[in-house]
Amino acid sequence: MENSENPVFNDTMRKFGAPQTIIRRYKHWSVLLRPAQATLGAMVLVAHEPAYAFSELSPDSFTELHQVTTHIEAALAKAFNNDKLNYLMLMMVDLDVHFHVIPRYAGTKQFGGIEFIDTGWPAVPNLGQVNKTDATTNQLIMDQLTSCWS
Repeated sequence: MENSENPVFNDTMRKFGAPQTIIRRYKHWSVLLRPAQATLGAMVLVAHEPAYAFSELSPDSFTELHQVTTHIEAALAKAFNNDKLNYLMLMMVDLDVHFHVIPRYAGTKQFGGIEFIDTGWPAVPNLGQVNKTDATTNQLIMDQLTSCWS
């Protein structure tokens, strides 16, 4: 469930623009728009607990993760009709437990007057390629996702 009481933003959340980029906040997780849109609707799913390894998260965090991923997948399908979805847990630079949530598209997508291309399709996502967006477009993407959230 959503929890907005006394939000504390870890380094990873701040790096990805919190609080401005938060799409949905839960008790143990936050979903943020990934400012660098590798694909349309790319997000970051960040744990709130002070953990640097997936296994360090509490059982409650793992339980809630099921609900959060269900919401993410439904919202992306409704908002942008993605073909696949990749969750990448890299944690090489940003140490807090987090996933890059990368919707995948077999073809070009149009949104907000911009053409979005998934240059890695059908292989691994190409995080080095970014679809150029601005603050207005990113806000439109966030609004679209929020309107489709369960």
